Amino acid sequence: MRNRKNSTKSLVHDTDRYLQSLMATNPLQEPIMRRAIRALNLPPGSQGLDVGCGIGLQAIMLAEAVGAAGHVTGVDRSPEFLDCARSIAEKAGISEQVSFQEGDMNNLQFDDDAFDWVWSANCAGYAPGDPLPLLKELARVVKPGGSVIILAWSSQQLLPGCPVLEARLNATSSGIAPFAEGVAPERHFPRMMGWFRRAGMDEVTARTFAGDVFAPLSGEIRDALTALLGMRWVDVEAELSEEGWVEYRRLCLAESPEFILDLPDYYAFYTYSMFRGRVVG
Repeated sequence: MRNRKNSTKSLVHDTDRYLQSLMATNPLQEPIMRRAIRALNLPPGSQGLDVGCGIGLQAIMLAEAVGAAGHVTGVDRSPEFLDCARSIAEKAGISEQVSFQEGDMNNLQFDDDAFDWVWSANCAGYAPGDPLPLLKELARVVKPGGSVIILAWSSQQLLPGCPVLEARLNATSSGIAPFAEGVAPERHFPRMMGWFRRAGMDEVTARTFAGDVFAPLSGEIRDALTALLGMRWVDVEAELSEEGWVEYRRLCLAESPEFILDLPDYYAFYTYSMFRGRVVG
């Protein structure tokens, strides 16, 4: 029983820490998400589904985009995330235009043709499993002529002037997560266009959105980048050389006197890629 309690406490702690990270990094994500949503030109008054909605930040932006006559349903498997999403939507004064429910993206509890479009950011498609059943499930709940839209983080330069260290960090298990060494190339996120076509969709498009930050950093952006560095490369010591580990600690830890975010000429960029396919009737 003690072990079970300790396990539960650890899970709660991990969830709380991840929630805090999502909120902290939002200032980096939100401008890109808003640009991506504007580029979609979602029909006013349309009904949409946000799969893997997390704490609801994108669901709220999507609801704003479709207007008061539209509605967005957010689905996530985490009750804690959904509670947070409802609270954020209420504070934003948009709770009538969004709703949230627990669910599994691989087995959506909705009828066929229930929505005008489906959106998923940093969730669907960004996993090492077979993408085809998932994409077919997303397309199932979209009306003919509607869209399936998938967006995820696709690249970054966070350590300017240190390309070798950043390349080595990106090659660690954490750096390539959620993929893993040995996964077939066609199952990686940048091959999404092929997944859409094999799922029976047409008019498949791709577009990449870039964000950048540079010194002097505001407190909000500095906190966001600090959280991002902590999320991006986790438990990497065993996969780095001794020299690489020293460099990582010197540059990437906020308590270091040489923390890279303190550079007077700091500059970084990051990209999200968005894929969209039309559901065929």
